[in-house]
Amino acid sequence: MIRWNVVLAGGIGSRFWPLSTPERPKQLLPLVTDAPMLLDSIDRLRPSAPPERTLVLTNASLRDAVLQLDPTLPPDNVIAEPRPAGTCAALAWAAKLIAERDGRDAVMVCTHADWAIGDAVSFRSTLDHAARVAFEEQSLVTVGIVPSRPDPGFGYIQQGSDVRDGVRRVARFAEKPDRATAKRMVQEGYLWNSGIFAWRVGDLLEEIRLLTPEVQPALEAAGDRLEAFFAQVKSVAIDVGVLERSTRVLVLPGAFGWDDVGTWAALHRVRAHDAQDNAMLGPSFACHATGNVVHADGIRVVLYGVQDLVVVARDGLVMVTTREQAADLKTLLDALPPEMSD
Repeated sequence: MIRWNVVLAGGIGSRFWPLSTPERPKQLLPLVTDAPMLLDSIDRLRPSAPPERTLVLTNASLRDAVLQLDPTLPPDNVIAEPRPAGTCAALAWAAKLIAERDGRDAVMVCTHADWAIGDAVSFRSTLDHAARVAFEEQSLVTVGIVPSRPDPGFGYIQQGSDVRDGVRRVARFAEKPDRATAKRMVQEGYLWNSGIFAWRVGDLLEEIRLLTPEVQPALEAAGDRLEAFFAQVKSVAIDVGVLERSTRVLVLPGAFGWDDVGTWAALHRVRAHDAQDNAMLGPSFACHATGNVVHADGIRVVLYGVQDLVVVARDGLVMVTTREQAADLKTLLDALPPEMSD
């Protein structure tokens, strides 16, 4: 079995304003450890495939920054998307490239660059298992995370009939539920939809040919011209464009401390805490303050008598919100005057 790792590293991470910018989005920032999140992601996967069989899918404007971040990556393995076109287009193009280099039986394992992983060894072991199942069963495999809480911020997967080794068929994918429905789903054994996938590239390309008119015509017409493909393809998520339409999808449970670092509030779950339950990075001090998230980039921050705040300080700008409101920074950014948003 020939194994490839594919890391999705697009987007601008607007929910991490003011630290994240289009030129330096969250995947290039050290939000969880001292290393940028993308480099953490690549390093976690490095034992399972060499740089020559690692693809990074990112925005065209970030290609040079990604290559500087990890010079071991071959330049041709950093795929610069000319425009955002959804995860189905990105992964279809990756599958096409891998099939051309190593054949349609090669297995690609897909992850994202903005995750925190608590147990890297268990993470790699689970992905290895998913790759083997995908290869042997000729199926599309997703890793569903065993939930640690009823979280309405994630999609869910209902498990169906047993196939082998703890792997089941997917009964259905569920969109992000309300909190009461999320609680019921966790009690009924649903898994979080992580966005971790494994499949032979030929199997993915065949399902796209049969099921995904948003992508297949552009893929067929473009040949080896990336610009032509992205100019024609219609935007659709891989879940909607392929997985929800396919009868060949299997799910493997995973439990390795996975977290989608989507907002400042998520850092309270994945960073180390002080004795007062604060997650703080940079020059900061808390007194009689609990449950706060602080990111101080070269600016000293002192908290006194407050709780559950998010404080981000950098380059003469300080943003203060609550952990609850941190998921809705788009409302703030839409309301900011231009002189405050630069």
